[in-house]
Parts: sequence; C-alpha cells; structure tokens
Amino acid sequence: MVLILAINLVSVKLYGEMEYWLALVKILVVIMFIIVGILVTTGAVGAGTIGFEYWKNPGAFVDGAVGTVSVLLSAGFSFQGTEVVGITAGEAQNPTKTLPRAIRNTFWRIIFFYIVTIFLIGMCVPANDPNLSNDDGTAATASFTLIFQLAGINGGAHFVNAIILLSVLSAANASLYTTSRTLLGLARDGNAPAFLQRINRFGAPYWAVVFSSIIGFAVVFVSIYSASAAFEWFLSITAVSGFISWSGIAFVHLRFRRGYVKQGRDLNDLPYRAFAYPYSGLFACILTVLIILGQGYESFAPSFDRIKFLTSYIGVVPAILCYVGYKLIRRSKVVPLLEIDYDTGRATYEDMMMDEEAIGYIPWWKRVFAWIF
Repeated sequence: MVLILAINLVSVKLYGEMEYWLALVKILVVIMFIIVGILVTTGAVGAGTIGFEYWKNPGAFVDGAVGTVSVLLSAGFSFQGTEVVGITAGEAQNPTKTLPRAIRNTFWRIIFFYIVTIFLIGMCVPANDPNLSNDDGTAATASFTLIFQLAGINGGAHFVNAIILLSVLSAANASLYTTSRTLLGLARDGNAPAFLQRINRFGAPYWAVVFSSIIGFAVVFVSIYSASAAFEWFLSITAVSGFISWSGIAFVHLRFRRGYVKQGRDLNDLPYRAFAYPYSGLFACILTVLIILGQGYESFAPSFDRIKFLTSYIGVVPAILCYVGYKLIRRSKVVPLLEIDYDTGRATYEDMMMDEEAIGYIPWWKRVFAWIF
C-alpha cells in the first residue's frame, strides 16, 4: 500500500509506465497459460486426454441456474475495472484517437484473455477439486497453478503465484488511480470537498490520492484479524458498487444517445459509437440490476440469515444515501434530453486532426502489437 500510494503521488507517467510493464507480463503469462491449458486438456502433457469430461462429471453448471447466479457477483468483480479506460481520457495523449482504439481493444481482450482462460480452466479442472476451496481457512490454490501442476510444471506453478501477486499490485494501483481521479472530478464539479482538487508539482491530486488510500489501509489492518471475513465483506461491497456503477454508465449512455439524436446532431460526428445500440445498453442495464437484486438469494433460503443479507446488500446502502442526499441537498432534477450539454469540454474536429497528425501512419505490425499488448 505504501508503494502504491507513493507511485500515485508522483507523475502519472510513472503510473502509466508501471501499468504497461505489469500488463505486458500478465498478458505473456496468460498466453503461456492458454498454450499449457490446451496441451493439458488434449492430453499432449499430463495424465491423459480430458476433453469435455468435466462438463459431464461433475458438470459444467454446478447446482444449475441457482449455482450460476450465485457466482455472478464474484465473476463480475473480476471483470470490473475495464471502465478505467474512460477515466484516463483526461491524462491521455491524443485521446480522440487512442481512447476509441483502447475501448475496442479492451472488448476483444476480454473475449480472448478472460473468456478463453475461463473456458480452459473449466475443461482442465473439475468444479469439485478440493484444492479450489480449502476448509481450514487457508488460501485455496489458484486455478492457473493447478493446471501448471497437471502439466507437471511445478516450478511454473510457483512462477504463476508470483505473477498473481504482481496482478494484485497492478489492480490495486489502477483502483487507487481511478478512485483519486473520480474524486478530483467530483471536487471540480462542486460535488466533493474542494481540497480534494489540489494537485502537487507532479500534477497528482495528492489529497484525493491520500483520501482514496484510506480504504486500502483499512482492509490491510482488518485482514490481520480475519482475512476471510474481511475479504467476503469487502468483495460484496466492491462488487455491488461496481455493478451499480455499470448500470449507471449504461443508463447514462442510453440517455446520451437519445438526447444527441433528439437535438438533431449527426451520429457520424462521434469518435466512438457503441456496438448494437440500444440493445447492448439495455441488456447491460437490466442484467446488472438483476444481479444486484438476486445475488443475495442465499440469505432468504432455506431461512432468513441476517449476516448473509447484510453482507450481500451492504454495498447498496452508500449508493442510495449518496443519490438521495445529493437530490435533497442540491434539489437537482433530471436534465431534459433537449437541454443536455454536449459542447462543454468536447473535442473539436481540429483536436481530432491534431491527434491524427501527431500519431501519423501506423504500420500493420504495430497495429497488431498494439492490439495484443
């Protein structure tokens, strides 16, 4: 936490450089894992051919639909953070060109690096493997590590554990950056204390960074007394908050596009247009709300469990308090579609031309490299 705090208190270039190399290491390891996973399930290495055996026994969907719903919150937690691409716009070089490309690349990287790896894990490791869930309170073995062990690469398993720790550092670093910049934006809009917008000589909002780090330090100290309980509570709070943010993003995007068209503007002027609008936005909005409401069903059956109920829905409370409090204090109303401001702070055509000129022509091999890394 001290290291991550120090990185975020200096120039954003250090943060970006660190994230680049950490991401590069993670991507290389995931590619290596995909190759090993294919070799394991096809029987090229390990005890023999597995194929889709574990999809039959114990089954691909443990406990059916109920079991699938029960893990959606944890699964969503693993995907959260992709929205950081939009937050970096304020400090990115040539944003009108680099941001749309980064958003498109993020989508395809999720398909490749998340979905493919999950698919291979499900083929190589059965859901009832005892190493996936330890009852003695100790940490369970990582799925990547198990697959390397199945391939007979025990040294590689230790290497993967080290990479996982680096990934945790990277995730914490990105989260602190995202939170501090969000607080900075809120402060500049008058929705957070004014002192949070103060920046140091490196251009970092130091008070926002320090304030954002409080939760991280609190988690560290709480985990000393009960790591498993702390993880369960903070996982629920973070994941639910993330889903609330996603539903808000989807809803705002729907209104953004509706208002943009209603004001007679040309959609071709937008640097980036979301795929399958409005169905993608409606799907995201409805699905996130359903997950938020349904992920705590275990607290109601077979009997009401107060602790599980609080653990499942405690993340909803801050969102409601902040929203209702804002409406009461500011007495704000929903902005009509015809009154939405699309011009303040918007990139102009000249900005796009300057960014395109600054980037210049990119050879095909560099475009491929940029897509992968």
